[in-house]
Amino acid sequence: MKADLSAVAGSEINLRLWLADDMEMPGITRLPGICLDDLPLSCEEFILDAAHLKADASRVVTEIVNTNLLRSLCPVTNQPDWGSVLVQYKGPAIDHAGLLAYVVSFRNHPDFHEQCVERMFNDILLRCQPESLTVYARYTRRGGLDINPFRTNCDDMPLSARLFRQ
Repeated sequence: MKADLSAVAGSEINLRLWLADDMEMPGITRLPGICLDDLPLSCEEFILDAAHLKADASRVVTEIVNTNLLRSLCPVTNQPDWGSVLVQYKGPAIDHAGLLAYVVSFRNHPDFHEQCVERMFNDILLRCQPESLTVYARYTRRGGLDINPFRTNCDDMPLSARLFRQ
């Protein structure tokens, strides 16, 4: 990258990369809970499929999980919309790999941010049957606007701090 950028700039440049999870900056935070991003995942097709969602009714948990691998498509421009999503619930233990596969299955799904979160909420509620559920997405800004849809059936309040990826 350094060589390519130096060639384009016509001058030597310095380059330093950080992992997003290593960033510590005032006003910037990470989503709470267990991050699912490092789970093994194999996807041949990116077709929205709620069948990925499974829960173990023999184990009731209170849990917060998150992923930074949410991507959907704007239904107007077909541009990709990148985001992080948090799922907080109490109820049968949701299979983490299945939840991650489900979120990744949005990759080629054309819908507005709010509708993606509404769909996630309803699919998780129907297929996993948690007692309480919150789904919260923090999308990367486009056009300088924050769109961070939040759907819950309990008293949870959304996180108001900015994420590094925003």
